[in-house]
Amino acid sequence: MERYDELRRFVMPEVVFGPGAVDLVGSCTANLGLNRVLLVTDPGVLSTGWVRRAWESLDREGVEWRIFSDITSNPRSAQIMKGVDSYIEGECDGLVAVGGGSPMDSAKGIGIVVSNGGHILDFKGIDKVAVPMPPLICIPTTGGSSADVSQFAIVNDENGGVKVAIISKAIIPDMALVDYHTLSTMDGYLTACTALDALTHAFEAYVSTGSSAISDLYALSAVELISQNLFKALEDDSDRREIMMASLEAGLAFSNASLGAVHAMAHALGGYLDLPHGECNALLLPTVVDRNFHGAPSRYRELARRISVPVDGLSDDEVRGRLVRAINGLRESSGISGGLRARGVTEDQIPLLASHAFDDPCMVTNPVRLEREDLEDLYVRAL
Repeated sequence: MERYDELRRFVMPEVVFGPGAVDLVGSCTANLGLNRVLLVTDPGVLSTGWVRRAWESLDREGVEWRIFSDITSNPRSAQIMKGVDSYIEGECDGLVAVGGGSPMDSAKGIGIVVSNGGHILDFKGIDKVAVPMPPLICIPTTGGSSADVSQFAIVNDENGGVKVAIISKAIIPDMALVDYHTLSTMDGYLTACTALDALTHAFEAYVSTGSSAISDLYALSAVELISQNLFKALEDDSDRREIMMASLEAGLAFSNASLGAVHAMAHALGGYLDLPHGECNALLLPTVVDRNFHGAPSRYRELARRISVPVDGLSDDEVRGRLVRAINGLRESSGISGGLRARGVTEDQIPLLASHAFDDPCMVTNPVRLEREDLEDLYVRAL
């Protein structure tokens, strides 16, 4: 009940959820008064057919488009600046992003610079974007990043070897067209990684010091949906509705409540070693939950309940142990095995990784105050 007595703001874009949502992009862009859009994607998504569906919808409405797909996972600042050039050269007046977190974050980055000038890295941090972006419509094709509904954009500073977070309500997309059929083109491993990314969003949002009664609703629902439907989604690529809904709900939760140490540490790994973001979260979540538990025991007990871990009559230490084992079991059973060492992380890299993580804005809302030495210890334990 104490959450109802605190002032909290909740922001979100317009959302259309359901089969065929991708085919509405033409009418949605036309309704926004757009004439020529930059269609932002990546080579992998471009090969699936979803981008073609989008441009065919644009064609039907007479909206011109040009494609920008020079994007990798963990998108680099230089790639975003190249996208800005493409937007300006094409005389575009809006953006459509089709893909996972990389194309959607890149589209946000392009929009930021188009409207504000400068370099994308000038805007790292919180509320540094003064002028809103051009209209942006997002079509997610993974069930985890939630960039389609969030006020976050993550950009890789390739020169500094670190990912930076840009957080501002000015970069919330105008519309998210969420068609769960797009998840059918993900392989099983990507499905597992992105789903556990969404689970981490929900966990961290729920225990965040910035959580609210509204964000709690979405976070807890997302945790239940993922824990109950992940294995079904891995077995049947045509039945991933609940995973996409969980991604949407977890995104709404963390966009408003923010995140914590898992994401701060994952950003450091992705920036320095170019490791996949969802995989990093999956490997780090159990270790961070174990460390954070005492900072929000009642909230972690509720999360344990939502993934069917018995908690009644058990001490906090017993619940903590069971919850950590349950998360590890979910991770390993979905095919994400091993630790950070198997991904090339070495002990001599850990002090720098911890330093980068410590400076990440996601640390501000972690339920426990962690020092650099604590983060070093967590990385070692996750090896």
